Amino acid sequence: MPELPEVEVTRRGLVPLLGQVVAQVIVRQPSMRWPIPDHLQQTLVDKKLLELSRRGKYIIARFESGALILHLGMSGRLCLLQCDIQPEKHDHFDIHFTDGRVMRLRDPRRFGAVLWAGLDPATHALLSVLGPEPLDDVFTGTWLYSQIRTRSSCIKNVIMDSHLVVGVGNIYASESLFRARIHPEKAANQLGLPECERLVAEIKATLHDALQAGGSSLRDFFGADGNPGYFQQEYFVYGRTGQPCKICGTPILSIRLGQRSTFYCPHCQKR
Repeated sequence: MPELPEVEVTRRGLVPLLGQVVAQVIVRQPSMRWPIPDHLQQTLVDKKLLELSRRGKYIIARFESGALILHLGMSGRLCLLQCDIQPEKHDHFDIHFTDGRVMRLRDPRRFGAVLWAGLDPATHALLSVLGPEPLDDVFTGTWLYSQIRTRSSCIKNVIMDSHLVVGVGNIYASESLFRARIHPEKAANQLGLPECERLVAEIKATLHDALQAGGSSLRDFFGADGNPGYFQQEYFVYGRTGQPCKICGTPILSIRLGQRSTFYCPHCQKR
């Protein structure tokens, strides 16, 4: 599933569409994770795209008439193409612009979403419950320490809870915990303030490094321009079961936490 860096890379790739006017909306497959609203042709045509922002793993496209919430799901991509490029089998949704370009949602598994959020997307049910952005100043070690005092679940699952902090998905949780030298199974409320400060710093650093590398291209992800990301070449632990730790040489282990594979070094990340 595309995580925060991949979604942000996608958003940045769509920025050239800002200021363009919608010429046509095409819905080829309305049955996504939620049905695509059938009024978008009337609501968006002749309206200008004013802003592209991101909240967690959601892209918010604000037009003169209101905002769309876009989610890539498990396998989705938003592509920026010329409108004469013919749609493929899994191309379910298009917004054509008067300058001859199209924003196209390609999603083989159809877990993505195109939702109408009206004039105030922050109040939408999907966005109003989200925690702070991990790259924002409010997300600090002190803040994290205060929020997890009563949480006995393992820290890996806690930092993946979007109600606590958004966008720290499976890949970047494993990588951040390794960088912070914290075992993924450690109970969240057993972390001291110094550990929380170290973990927050490494979450920010890991996400920043992933953004610089264009995200991680695993299976389905490519940016809006069709280019892959390269952060997977820098992984310390994720997907490296049995391979030597890049720091100490100990074989990387994998376990299942919250029904997700988790990767760690038993020497660098002692419980």
